[in-house]
Amino acid sequence: MRAVLIHSSSSSSSSSAISPQTPAPHHHLHRQSRPSKTSLPRQLPVPPPHPVSAAHPHPHSTFRWDNLSPPPLAPDLRSSADVASRIAGDGRLEELPAIMDGVIESGPEASRFLTALNMDMVEMGLCRGLREGKLWSFIEVLRRFEKLGVEPMKLVGKNVVSLVGRECRRLLECGDIRGLVQVMETLSGFQFPIRELVKPFEVIRVCIDQRSPVLAVRYACTLPHAQILFCSIMNDFGKKGDLVSALKAYEALKQTTIGPNMFVYRTIIDVCGFCEDSVKSRYIYEDLLNQKVTPNIYVFNSLMNVNAHDLTYTLHIYNDMRNLNVKADMASYNILLKACCLAGRVDLARDIYREVQDLESAGALKLDVFTYSTIIKVFADAKMWQMALKTKDDMLSAGVTPNTVTWSSLISACANAGLVEQSIQLYEEMLQAGCEPNSQCCNTLLHACVEACQYDRAFRLVQAWKDSNTSKTLSGDRESITEEVLETEETSESSLSSPQHISPLHHASFLKTFRFAPTITTYNILMKACGTDFFRAKALMEEMRSVGLTPNQISWSILIDVCGGSGNVEGAVQILKSMRVAKVKPDVIAYTTAIKVCVESKRLKLAFSLFDEMKRCQVQPNLVTYNTLLRAHSRYGSLDEVQQCLAIYQDMRKAGYKSNDYYLKQLIEEWCEGVIQGNNRKMQEYTLSEETELSGSQSLLLEKVAVNLQKSVAESLAVDLQGLTKVEARIVVLAVLRMIKENYIFGNSVQDDISIILGVSKPNANRNPEVKDAVIRLLQDELGLEVLVVGPKLERTPASSPIEMESSTRRPAILQRLKVRKKSLHQWLQRRAFAPRK
Repeated sequence: MRAVLIHSSSSSSSSSAISPQTPAPHHHLHRQSRPSKTSLPRQLPVPPPHPVSAAHPHPHSTFRWDNLSPPPLAPDLRSSADVASRIAGDGRLEELPAIMDGVIESGPEASRFLTALNMDMVEMGLCRGLREGKLWSFIEVLRRFEKLGVEPMKLVGKNVVSLVGRECRRLLECGDIRGLVQVMETLSGFQFPIRELVKPFEVIRVCIDQRSPVLAVRYACTLPHAQILFCSIMNDFGKKGDLVSALKAYEALKQTTIGPNMFVYRTIIDVCGFCEDSVKSRYIYEDLLNQKVTPNIYVFNSLMNVNAHDLTYTLHIYNDMRNLNVKADMASYNILLKACCLAGRVDLARDIYREVQDLESAGALKLDVFTYSTIIKVFADAKMWQMALKTKDDMLSAGVTPNTVTWSSLISACANAGLVEQSIQLYEEMLQAGCEPNSQCCNTLLHACVEACQYDRAFRLVQAWKDSNTSKTLSGDRESITEEVLETEETSESSLSSPQHISPLHHASFLKTFRFAPTITTYNILMKACGTDFFRAKALMEEMRSVGLTPNQISWSILIDVCGGSGNVEGAVQILKSMRVAKVKPDVIAYTTAIKVCVESKRLKLAFSLFDEMKRCQVQPNLVTYNTLLRAHSRYGSLDEVQQCLAIYQDMRKAGYKSNDYYLKQLIEEWCEGVIQGNNRKMQEYTLSEETELSGSQSLLLEKVAVNLQKSVAESLAVDLQGLTKVEARIVVLAVLRMIKENYIFGNSVQDDISIILGVSKPNANRNPEVKDAVIRLLQDELGLEVLVVGPKLERTPASSPIEMESSTRRPAILQRLKVRKKSLHQWLQRRAFAPRK
């Protein structure tokens, strides 16, 4: 018996074995025949284990097997120990908990059961059961030993831990993340080395892939340094754009005993910024204030940064920070300057910059490169290049070295103001300062040249960059590079619009070695510099593909514009079709560019067909598209053209765009006045004298014309002139008559009279007869039509009769109308229809 006790305290294997014997039947062995109610399937959750001290507070819960001299063991306990050892040795872990439950119920004698167990066979059985995949049975066995007062970790060795880790990895590979988390929670109660079983980041990754934020939080709670894992969980969800899951993880964390800290608050606010949902970050901040939690400076900075697009709210947070006695740091002021930059508030940015300078003078802060770069960008966006250069001088005086972002903003400030020479000089200063330019900086420089129409200069700059990199790599000879630059200038094409040239000294600063890979934007800018040279632009697109870049929609649009500029309209339209072959869907810019090419070449039918194709492909036109089409006609020659343009005008209004309607009104007025022949001088004098009346109602006029021109001559024509001036009423009436005339030429005769609604007429009301008189003069004097004034006669009633007065107030409003008879219209059409058009 002593030997058994020695074996039980060691993890080494033993050669001794318990010979099988048939025990006498008693009540403990009868419990073994019942199904085990504690052997659970893997999928079912296992409740967390109870602490050892709570389950067994009595003294025998802790003992030393090696120093124990036990009293004689009862026969029934000895039999149970023998059976338990034999079952454990066979790996039948699912049967072992039932036997141990019977021993546990025996009370104080239960501890003596442990002295009779062959612990070597128990450990061998645990390993065998784990190899057979009986992980949950293994957990139940550990749970029973814990109830007997034995710490589970004293029963297992390195082999058992390794096998448990293998089973956990199997659950992870099968995607059973719920079962794995349940196992981890249970084993953590047994003080298992959870981190050694599986790699934490792999479990977190599967939780994120399965969108299981709650399980990820539960798993993180089983590990030390859980706060770092919580931040990683929320951050990874944010990178996937899954803000909902990140917020669920945040709420689940708040329910745990660990709870969030400032680092967690900052992370979830940053995640709101990743997912572009600043409103959620504001709710989180309000929740912190409601919980009487004062955020630290890092949380405030993250909140302001996420809401930097809203300057008002950013300033509100800044004031809250000051009211809560949280001292702002340099990052806080940088974010405020960023918000001013996004809002275009140069005045406020200048005030903040001065405040920061005062703090620096007092020794409270030290301006960094980000502060200077941000304020320079503010001035650059506002085209205040003098202030940007002055800020650079302040920066150098303070001993702060400009970085690539700073130089790029300075170059952009001068480029936006059209100062190409100043931009080149700043670029040279950057290289002399040892700062390596990036693609954005070089693209800004090229864009400045193109905007100034210095196309050849842009190509020479790119060629100089290529030659300097190649020559420096091959030989590093400065003189040879300068000669190559000279040859480039001599062999390059002459400037298209500017006689300015760059001397070799300008290129000397480009000779430094730097890694600059051209981007799609670089090639797009160079394609713009091709002007009308289609073949050169096409070669640039091919070169773009050869360096591994894929032309985007802007590249194709530029190629369409260059092709159209060379006069090849069909080629420009064909490029639009080639975009689909290249699996690039034409966007509104590509379609608008092709439409502009057609309009400039007077291919109006093709332009409108492209517009119809654009709508069929569900590409929404923009304001440039509409204005391009509305200005396509210098005059209208047919009803179809007018109806087509008015339909586009109405579509533009429905899309929410507003444009200058005066040009379209003039064209329609000219088309309408074409009804009157041989009287152009009178028409021009009449309209020009009344032009001031049209200052604010072109939209109403065009809507009235559009509605009336959509009617068919076969239906009853009613022309509504309410709300129009006399000049506008004249245009609407002439538009209807022009429509009737056009349709009559194609064989569609008038089927009814024309009813012209002038407005509401009330008894004893002073009416303005200008519209009525102008329309009658137009129809009778200028067109020779018969006009009838239509309206019921009002009967006079005694004013003293209260009943009659009451009835008169209930009388409906009467519309004052004019009518042109069908017979008169036919006579007019026979005289006018086939006359020459104006």
